[in-house]
Amino acid sequence: MTGSEPEYLIVGTVQKPHGIKGELFVRLETDRPDAAFAPGRVLHLGDGKGRRSDAVLTIERARAFKGGMLMKVAEHTGRTPALEELRGRTLLIERGQAAALDEHEVFYHDLLGMRIVTAAEGDIGVITDVYDAPSGPLLSVKREGGKELLIPFVRETIRRLDAAERVLELEVPPGLLEL
Repeated sequence: MTGSEPEYLIVGTVQKPHGIKGELFVRLETDRPDAAFAPGRVLHLGDGKGRRSDAVLTIERARAFKGGMLMKVAEHTGRTPALEELRGRTLLIERGQAAALDEHEVFYHDLLGMRIVTAAEGDIGVITDVYDAPSGPLLSVKREGGKELLIPFVRETIRRLDAAERVLELEVPPGLLEL
């Protein structure tokens, strides 16, 4: 682990309490919810930037619900003011507890700060954010002069990803860089 890698990973964000029995509706921030929200798992609470607090939640049960997850935790037995205060809090797991990445996978946060290059244009800019769009992830790339460029992050365009050199080489569709 390098100094820039976070110790904790965000797996969800509490949207709101659900019902009267102390359940929470959670927006998923992981593509492996069954592992991240397994019964007995202890999640750390974090702020909007994913910084961990000392508070934890222990999952009793979780199930898919309307594009997210309904989660019942041991620490809350009903809809109380304390449960309401969880709105907007992030749910974190230790980096070492995350499921191993497959060969062609990368954590989005590992892309931040990487340089984007192409064979035709050379250095394009630096990745500043990754957005989840309905059509797939988009890389926000800061170009020289501060202009932002959004580039689709799809396997077919990736030529090389070098984590050590912090370089992502892409083959972008014609005309995209002129936008």
